Amino acid sequence: MSRRALTLMVAGFLTLVLGVVGALLPVPYVVLSPGPTENTIGDVKGKPVISIEGHETYPTDGKLSLVTVAYQGGPGNRIDLFSALRGWIDPTIAVVPEETIFPPTSTAEEVEQQNTQEMTNSQDDATAAALTELKIPYTSVVTVASTQKGFPADGKFKTGDEIVSVDGVPATDRESVSGIVRKHKAGETVTFTVNRGERSMTVAVPTVAAKDGTPIVGITMRISYKFPFKVKINVGDVGGPSAGMMFSLGIVDKLTPGGMTGGKSIAGTGTITPEGKVGPIGGIQQKMVGARRSGATVFLAPADNCAEAVKAVPDGMKLYRVATLHDAVKAIDVIRTGTGTVPACSAG
Repeated sequence: MSRRALTLMVAGFLTLVLGVVGALLPVPYVVLSPGPTENTIGDVKGKPVISIEGHETYPTDGKLSLVTVAYQGGPGNRIDLFSALRGWIDPTIAVVPEETIFPPTSTAEEVEQQNTQEMTNSQDDATAAALTELKIPYTSVVTVASTQKGFPADGKFKTGDEIVSVDGVPATDRESVSGIVRKHKAGETVTFTVNRGERSMTVAVPTVAAKDGTPIVGITMRISYKFPFKVKINVGDVGGPSAGMMFSLGIVDKLTPGGMTGGKSIAGTGTITPEGKVGPIGGIQQKMVGARRSGATVFLAPADNCAEAVKAVPDGMKLYRVATLHDAVKAIDVIRTGTGTVPACSAG
C-alpha cells in the first residue's frame, strides 16, 4: 500500500472515530415526545381517576382524556447528538434547549417537585372550577404552603396552616395578607391568627427586610378550598398543571345526569383557574399525537395554543378552541348532539 493510500485510510478512520465519539457526547437538549393518555372518567391501575364521596354521582360513557408529554434528557441524564438528530427528523417529536424545561438555577429533583406541586394545585383548582360551573357553593381559605429557612416564620408555621386573620384583619386572599405585612417596618411584629387542624392559635412573627427592602416574614401561601364533599383524583406519575381542564370536565360529567360524551373519545388539555378560565400549555403538538394514537377523534385546545396547534393536527382528528370551562362543556354538548356549532382553532 502506498504512503498516500495509507495516509488517506488513517485519516478517514480517525474522522469516522471522531464523528462517532462526537455523536455520542451528551448535548444540552431535551427530546419531547407524545406521552400516555388517561381517561379522567375511567380507571387507572384498577382505581377511578376521579372518585367522589358525599354527593350523588351518575354513570359516564366514552372518554374525556388528559394528555401528556414524555421527555428524555436533562441535567445528569443528557441525550447524545444521535438522539437529538433523530428527534429533529421526526415531525411528532420536539427537540428543545435544556433550559426551557430545566431552568439553570433548578435541579432535576426541584423541577420534579415543582411539577408534583403544580399537579396537586391543578386538581384543587379543577374541583373548584367544576363546582363553579355547576353553581355548587364552596369556600376558599389562605393556607401556608411552606416557610423559608432562616426567616422568622421558619418553625412557627406548618404547611397547611389556615391563615384566618393578620393583625385582626380577615385574610381574604394572598394579596391581602402580603399587603398587611408590607405595612410594617422591618423588625416590627405581625400577629397571625391561624387554624391548625381543630386548633385556633395566635402566632406573632417579626418582619425582616428582603433584598429589595420589602418587609417579609418568610412564608409562601396558597389558596386552599373547603368543598361540601370529597373529590379525589388519582393519576399516578403525572405532573404539571396542564390536565386541569380535563379534570374539571370529568368532575362535571360525574356530577350531572347523562353521559357527557355520548360515547365519543374526546381529549384535551389546558390549565384551569377556580373561575374556569382555560390557560395555555406546552407540547401541544406532541399531546395531539398522543391523543390520536389513543383513539381520540376530538381535541379541545386552549385558545392561546390554537395558532400552534393547527399546524400539526393529526389525520382523523377535529380541533376545537376553548377559552373557559363553560366553553368546553358547551362544545362537548354540541359534539354529542350534533346540534349547534363549536369554534374551531384557527391560525389567526
